[in-house]
Amino acid sequence: MNAIRNAKIVATLGPATSGPERIGALFHAGANLFRLNFSHGTHADHQRNLDAIRALEKETGRTIGVLMDLQGPKLRVGCIEGGCVTLMTGQAFRLDLSDEPGDAMRAPLPHAEVFSALKPGLKLLLDDGNIRLRIVECGDDFAQTEVEVGGDLSDRKGVNLPNSVLGISALTDKDRADLEFGLKMGVDWVGLSFVQRADDVIEAQKLVAGRAGVLAKLEKPAAIDELYDVVAAADAVMVARGDLGVEVPPEDVPTLQKRIIRACRFAGKPVIVATQMLDSMIHSPVPTRAEASDVATAVYDGADAVMLSAETAVGEYAVEAVEMMSRIIHRVERDHVYRTMIDAQRGDPQPTAEDAITAAAHDVANTISAAAIVTFTSTGSTTLRASRERPEVPILGLAMDLETARRLSLAWGVYPVVAQIVQNDGDMSREAERVAVAEGFAKSGDSLVVTAGIPFKKPHTTNLLRILRVE
Repeated sequence: MNAIRNAKIVATLGPATSGPERIGALFHAGANLFRLNFSHGTHADHQRNLDAIRALEKETGRTIGVLMDLQGPKLRVGCIEGGCVTLMTGQAFRLDLSDEPGDAMRAPLPHAEVFSALKPGLKLLLDDGNIRLRIVECGDDFAQTEVEVGGDLSDRKGVNLPNSVLGISALTDKDRADLEFGLKMGVDWVGLSFVQRADDVIEAQKLVAGRAGVLAKLEKPAAIDELYDVVAAADAVMVARGDLGVEVPPEDVPTLQKRIIRACRFAGKPVIVATQMLDSMIHSPVPTRAEASDVATAVYDGADAVMLSAETAVGEYAVEAVEMMSRIIHRVERDHVYRTMIDAQRGDPQPTAEDAITAAAHDVANTISAAAIVTFTSTGSTTLRASRERPEVPILGLAMDLETARRLSLAWGVYPVVAQIVQNDGDMSREAERVAVAEGFAKSGDSLVVTAGIPFKKPHTTNLLRILRVE
């Protein structure tokens, strides 16, 4: 029962883990959700993997979430003559809109919107920050720079502008086509890359139109400047430390990670910590001690989920990476210090009936040593409120439909189940007891704390708290 862990595991699928057998192995090793990276692979590839996940879901009787990750407006230089040139520290180097292949003195940057955001003195980072340029002069179609840190520059390498807000949407034409395909395919979460502002998330929300949850990937400093607005607009957040670690100094990443997790916990929005968590396990059967500590830190901070990227997509030890991450989470959550840290980070409830009921459910469950908190939910909001409180007991998220249950597979401490239809208080009590016993969370004589909204199926109306004794 993977969900007995509070923190969840997201595993990225790729060439090393495609097909029913490999996906099943990742799930049984501990993966709770699967990520389909639309920066790579074809629509047919992603459809085959999603079909395998849904077949696994039926076979195991467990709800499994699927996250589609959109590529976003990744900026890249154009082609380089000969495929690669070496830039020397101190030399002049020009970027422009010309279609001509680049050389040691210039390179094409086919993104007209970039040049309007540039100013002399700003930094440009190429190839994940391995090459650093300082802008000396710029115009509507060029930027003359000085190379501050040289290196080899090859075709299509990425470009980052750490201190600039670009006037571009977070959704490219490719993203829009991918999004429509993914929504028709039936994904549960949509990962929005290179978010700069809350309006980017709102734009995506309109296109998604409730067919999936929108997850904002925070990898631009501009998004951190609007952190609380972005978190409020999104359904979930990812601390995407790859590009974020390129655009801000490395020493800033840990503090930003904690700040983002804290903001998400306050808002009750699920948050994933991602990138390079067990990076050495791409080629090694064991992680470094620093990587194990990195995963543990995210768990101690109360992140809802931790994610594996290349480790499972192309790694030689994909299943072992999931098993290792699961063991680290289990070990942290058994540490008495873990509970102390989680409780210390618990925020005060908002002055609403919904928050008051959910906070009381947390306290009652602790006081009576309940076997579980059972939440009835039509949209997921009641269950997410319970997850926000980080209770000591498991949360049984009884969803009214399969789509909601799948989305809840991302939430901390939640074991999502599709409930039978309930019409009244008696139905609710019987269903709570039935599921708790059937799923192994309670036995005769145990107590359950139940929260729900009355009338049933009316969203955002958590207004009931009940204590049940299992017969």
